[in-house]
Amino acid sequence: MNGLIGKKVGMTSLFDELGRSIAVTVIEVPPAYVTQIKTIESDGYEAVQLSSFKKKANRVTKALAGHFEKADVEPQKVVTEFRDFQFDGINLGDEITVADVFKVGDRVDVAGKSKGTGFTGVMKRHNFSGVGDSTHGQHNRDRAPGSIGQSSDPSRVFKGMRMGGRSGNKRTKVQNLSVAQIYGESHLMMITGSVPGPNGSYLEIVIKD
Repeated sequence: MNGLIGKKVGMTSLFDELGRSIAVTVIEVPPAYVTQIKTIESDGYEAVQLSSFKKKANRVTKALAGHFEKADVEPQKVVTEFRDFQFDGINLGDEITVADVFKVGDRVDVAGKSKGTGFTGVMKRHNFSGVGDSTHGQHNRDRAPGSIGQSSDPSRVFKGMRMGGRSGNKRTKVQNLSVAQIYGESHLMMITGSVPGPNGSYLEIVIKD
């Protein structure tokens, strides 16, 4: 699947030909460089490794520095694999821009790390309704999860029990969005709707099959 690495800039709105306001996310997509080509013979599967967003050379480990040097590419911050990447005549060290991969109207999936909301209770994390009734001697239990333990059998709490805990800050994918605008010279693209993560977070943008 063809795709590129981007960074979320923020949200704004566009007006279509009917005058309707459409919410869009602005994503910075600088040129990506091919740093590895994986084949079935050497790796057991086909994929293209792309790197993007320049990084200072003194901030890169020796192993990664050698990896970039082999591809004759400056050190980059984000390295991501795209399986079944279909691009004619692709070679190690090639530069791929947003205009090379996407066009207006393409349907895309966008994956990234969602915003973390810290430690949250069961009502926010799992949509529990709470006790809801203050009768029968309830006191300060409106947002409580209720009983979770088992009796003599099995005498334990099952793994995966829905309880309070850290919420967000995990890989999330939003599917079936569309490309609204592409600004090749500015290395920007606009995608309808919202995408995971805060402003400044890195994203993987993949064209739907």
